[in-house]
Amino acid sequence: MITNLFRYLSISRDAESFRDIHSAVENDIEFKGARLWILIFVIVLASVGLNTNSTAVIIGAMLISPLMGPINGIGDSIATYDFVLLRRSIKHLSFAIAASLFTSTLYFAVSPVSSAYSELLARTSPTIYDVLIALFGGLAGTMSLTTKLKGNVVPGVAIATALMPPLCTAGYGLASGQFTFFFGASYLFTINAVFIGLSTVIVSQFLNFPIRSDIDEAQKKRINRWITAVMLVTLIPSIYFGYLLVVKERFTENAARFVDAVQFFRGDYLLRNEIDADKRQIMLIYAGRSLTGESREELKKRAASFGLDDVTLSFEQGISFADITGELGEKEKMRSQLRNLSLTLDKAQRVRDSLQRRTYTGQRLLRELRAVFPSVSSCVCLPSLTGSA
Repeated sequence: MITNLFRYLSISRDAESFRDIHSAVENDIEFKGARLWILIFVIVLASVGLNTNSTAVIIGAMLISPLMGPINGIGDSIATYDFVLLRRSIKHLSFAIAASLFTSTLYFAVSPVSSAYSELLARTSPTIYDVLIALFGGLAGTMSLTTKLKGNVVPGVAIATALMPPLCTAGYGLASGQFTFFFGASYLFTINAVFIGLSTVIVSQFLNFPIRSDIDEAQKKRINRWITAVMLVTLIPSIYFGYLLVVKERFTENAARFVDAVQFFRGDYLLRNEIDADKRQIMLIYAGRSLTGESREELKKRAASFGLDDVTLSFEQGISFADITGELGEKEKMRSQLRNLSLTLDKAQRVRDSLQRRTYTGQRLLRELRAVFPSVSSCVCLPSLTGSA
């Protein structure tokens, strides 16, 4: 059974020749001719995508980005102790980083749109999860590079282990003077580059790539110590940021449960709430009677029962019952005034109609009197005791 398992896991039958792998790595390192133009276009494409918050454009830039080449070159050269290839890979990766930062900074400096949308913000807070993405994505990519099984692995790895968007986000931070963006995005790029390179080292050593220089055991140990140091320096901050992320998520979940539990509190209704996980604050806006000091203390005790011992609760009063009662009273008063005004207008209309009818009746009566008594020049028409003309 174990033999069958090893046979299924073996990749020797799918592996490319070492010469073909080395040739492919060398060809993907340099930025000359068409590859240089592709790098320029991708930088602008990623910057526009981040600037307009277009996920589709950013994914397109990830797929096209040629930055994986020199990173794989660094990993392969470390695994095979090929120091000539290592220097070339570092040189071309440094050039690509500098070009990306310069171009993206220039773009964001002249762009009229300066808002930091979600796509930019998503690349400023790397955690241990980004390390896992870079490591396992890099392992998949290196496995594709070193075997005949290509397929859609490389595009998937390019999307998962984004390299160009963090660099362009760092350029945004430089252009806008927001150095938290610059350092956060630069750290994310460093995580991706280091652990993609580490994955290349792991796969290369697993496949026993031939060593390309004369090196003794002491030098190997020294290089391995450097690799370990770089890996730890890159890894440790991400663990801390991952811990902070977990703490914030837990606070948000507990705060949401607490808010649900105090929707109705002592006859008051919660109109709105605001949860700030970074500052560990919760704002509660109630409608009803003003909260007393005793009520506020009770709410703080209830928050502690949800694991929110160090939370800062702030309270605001929305529409109180007194405000509602006063507003209703004003509306009723206005309706009464409208009714009185309507009655007055109706009465005035009736008087006007009565006068018009009286005038018409007097004129008709005068014409009839003149027909019989030509000497009559005028007459007066008064209402009867019953109120009719």
